[in-house]
Amino acid sequence: MAGAGAACIFCQIANKSTSATLLHTDEKVIAFQDINPSAVRHYLVIPLEHIPTVKNLERRTEDYSLVSHMLEVGQMLLRRDAPQCTQYRFGFHQPPLNSVNHLHLHCLALPYTPRWKCVKFLSVGSLGFLEAEKLLEKLKPLPPIISKV
Repeated sequence: MAGAGAACIFCQIANKSTSATLLHTDEKVIAFQDINPSAVRHYLVIPLEHIPTVKNLERRTEDYSLVSHMLEVGQMLLRRDAPQCTQYRFGFHQPPLNSVNHLHLHCLALPYTPRWKCVKFLSVGSLGFLEAEKLLEKLKPLPPIISKV
């Protein structure tokens, strides 16, 4: 977790230096409940590696694979823990609207609680909530160029 520092609360959670209850852990990510939930179920999936924000991700296989894995973990957890819900949202807040400078995927089983909290998760241009699928589109590596000789 190079460059993270002890001040990053999510790095502390990833290092198991807090009392946060982990819902999932593997070699790439961990997941836990949001301390201020905005929906029936509201989980966060974070990479173990300290990556500040979505702005630090690039169109490359490693970043695409990481975000794809984060989304798969979030979907699995919500299907397991909120099967009665019919609507889910998965996405990232973008700077300057992100609350913690450690990449984190919000995984929400709707409805929002209370309803007004939906405002935090609106997609408004480049400042709003970035849906995970839209981020994956931006990160998908370009196919190699094959020259015909």
